[in-house]
Amino acid sequence: MAALRDSGPVADGRGVRSAVQTALACATVLVAPLIPGALGDDGPRALLAVPVESVAVILVLAAVHHRLARRLVAAAYAVIVVTAIVVAALDLAYESTIDRPFSLAEDGGSLVSAYGVVSDAMGPVGAATVLALILGLATLAGLGAAAAALRVGSLVAAEGRRGRRVIATVTAAWIACSLVGAQLVPGAPVAASRTGEALVASSARAFTSAREQAAFERALASDALDDAAHDDMLAALAGKDVVIAFVESYGRVAVEPGDFTEGIERVLEEGDALLTENGYAAQSAFLTSPTFGGVSWLAHSTLQSGVWVDSQTKYARLFSSDRLTLSSAFGAAGWRTMAVVPSNDREWEAGEEFYGFDTVLDARNLGYRGPSFGYARMPDQYTWGALHDRALAGDREFADDPRPVMAEVDLVSSHTPWTPLPRMVPWTQLGDGTVFASQPEEGESAIAAWGDSDRVRELYAESVAYTLEATFSYLATFDQPDLVMIVVGDHQPARVVSGEDANDDVPVTIIAQDPAVFAGIASWGWEEGVHPSPDAPVWRMDAFRDRFIEAFTP
Repeated sequence: MAALRDSGPVADGRGVRSAVQTALACATVLVAPLIPGALGDDGPRALLAVPVESVAVILVLAAVHHRLARRLVAAAYAVIVVTAIVVAALDLAYESTIDRPFSLAEDGGSLVSAYGVVSDAMGPVGAATVLALILGLATLAGLGAAAAALRVGSLVAAEGRRGRRVIATVTAAWIACSLVGAQLVPGAPVAASRTGEALVASSARAFTSAREQAAFERALASDALDDAAHDDMLAALAGKDVVIAFVESYGRVAVEPGDFTEGIERVLEEGDALLTENGYAAQSAFLTSPTFGGVSWLAHSTLQSGVWVDSQTKYARLFSSDRLTLSSAFGAAGWRTMAVVPSNDREWEAGEEFYGFDTVLDARNLGYRGPSFGYARMPDQYTWGALHDRALAGDREFADDPRPVMAEVDLVSSHTPWTPLPRMVPWTQLGDGTVFASQPEEGESAIAAWGDSDRVRELYAESVAYTLEATFSYLATFDQPDLVMIVVGDHQPARVVSGEDANDDVPVTIIAQDPAVFAGIASWGWEEGVHPSPDAPVWRMDAFRDRFIEAFTP
C-alpha cells in the first residue's frame, strides 16, 4: 500500500516535466522559423505570426508513421530553419558593417578575412572560442528544432483523428489568413514564411550576382586604355615619386561636422597650415567607394583597375585578367613600383602577378620589432618612416636604382576596432619600432570599448586623426619637392560610426609641391586644401584611373 501511495507524486512529477517539455517543443516549433524575420527589417513584430514551415512539418509528421522517415523529415526541417537563421544573422552582421546583405556566392572568402580581423582584436584563442561557440549553438539549435518537431508531430499523430482535424484546421486557417492578408499589427501578417523568405532572398541574391558578374565580364573586356602608348603614358610626371596612400575607414563622415569629429577637423586645419608652410599645395574631392565598412581590397582594386569591383567574386575574377592597373602603368612607363602592406604576413602573389609591383614590403620585411595595435601590425608613423628610408630618401636602400618610385601604401592604424591606438614619437626615435613598446597597454580593450557606441565613435575619430597627423608630419619633416601623394579613404566606417543615412563617399586629396601637378588637373574642379567641403566634386572610384592617366599623359 505504501508503494502505491508513493507512486502518485512520482507520476505527477513526470507529468509536469512532460507538460513542460511539450510546451517548450510547441514554442520552439512556433518561434524558431520566425527568427529570420525578427533578425531582419521587421524586428520583433515578425514573431507575431504562424509560420507555414511549422504547419507543414507537423502536417507531414502526423501523416508519416515510419520512424526513419519521420526523423529525416524532422532533420530536414531543422536544417532549413537553422540555415535560414544563420543566413539572416549573416545578413544582419554584413548590413551593420559593410551595408549590404550577405551573399554566399560572393562573400564566402570574406568570412575568412572577418575571422582574421576578430583574431587580431581578440587573439587567436578568443577568436577560436567565438567560432566554437557559434558552431556549437548552431548544432544545438538544429538538434533542438528537430526534437521539438518530432515531439509535437508525435503528439498530433497520437491523437488520431482528432489530431488530424486540429492540424487540418490550423492549415486551413493559415491559408485563409494568407489569402486575406490578416495582420495582428501593421506590417506583420499572421500567415508568414520567414524562413522561406530568407532563403528565397538569399537565392535571389545569387541570381543577381550572376547577372552582375556577366556585366563585370563585359567591363573587363572593354578597357579604353588597352591601346594606350606606354612610352608616353604618365610622361608629365617624369622624375617624380608618386605615392597612393589608402587610409583605412577614412570616409565622408570623418570630414563632416559631428559631435565626435572635432579632433579630425583640427588636424586637417593644422595640416593645411603645415603643408603650406613647407611648400606644398593640396586639392581635394570625394570618390564613391564600391564597399562600405570593410573589405578594403575591393576599393584598392577598383581605384587601381578602373573597373567597379564590389564583390569578392569580381575581385577574384579581376586577378585572372590582364587589366591595366595604375601600378602596372607606372611600371611600364619607367617607375620602380612597390606595395607597402604593413599588416600582411604572407606571400601576396597578386601584388606581383596582377598589380605589377616590383617590390612588396610587409610585416615580414619592414623591420618592425615593436608591438601590434590590434589589426595594425605597426603604427602608421613607422610605415611612413620605413617607406622613406627604403624608397624615398636620398640615401635610400634602392639608391642604386635611378628610377622614380610609385608606391601604394596601406595606412591601417584607423582599422577597426580602433583601439589600442599609437601616439606620435619623434621621427629620430622610430628605430625598429620598440619605442612603441609600452603604448598598447595604455589603450582600452576592444571588448570594453565596443560596449559604448559613443566611445566607439570617439576612438574612430582619434584613429583617423592620428593617421592624418602622421601623414602631415611626415611631409613636413622630410622635404620632397618631387613627391606627388594621393591620400584616399578606402570606405566609410561601420554604421555605428557613419550612421544609418551615410553614403559610400570617401575623401581624396592630391598633395605636391610642383604647381605643374595642379595645372594638369585644373579641369577636375577639385577644392583647395586637404578638407573637402560637402559640395566638393564626387566621382565614382573606378573613374580615377582613367582620369589620372589622361591628366598626366601628353
